[in-house]
Amino acid sequence: MIHPDIRYVQNLKNPDLLLAFGKNLRRLRKKKNLSMKHLADVANVEYSQIARIERGIINTTVTTAHAIAKALEISLHKLFEFEIPDKKKK
Repeated sequence: MIHPDIRYVQNLKNPDLLLAFGKNLRRLRKKKNLSMKHLADVANVEYSQIARIERGIINTTVTTAHAIAKALEISLHKLFEFEIPDKKKK
């Protein structure tokens, strides 16, 4: 039997949220005319990590989000200013 807390943690991954976060990061990065490589260098994270975040593949940490916001010279909350698309059931 799986402990209920483990089941809760496993269900936290929300692909729509990850995609929306990644699209917002890409929008903010492009607005600053930065390449993924340059952002990764300034934020001191791997280039591949920026790419995976922007594609919604990984759920980044708060500390990485903070480093990215600092590198973009924006407030951390700006990374989270986006709408999650509402999926309607058919």
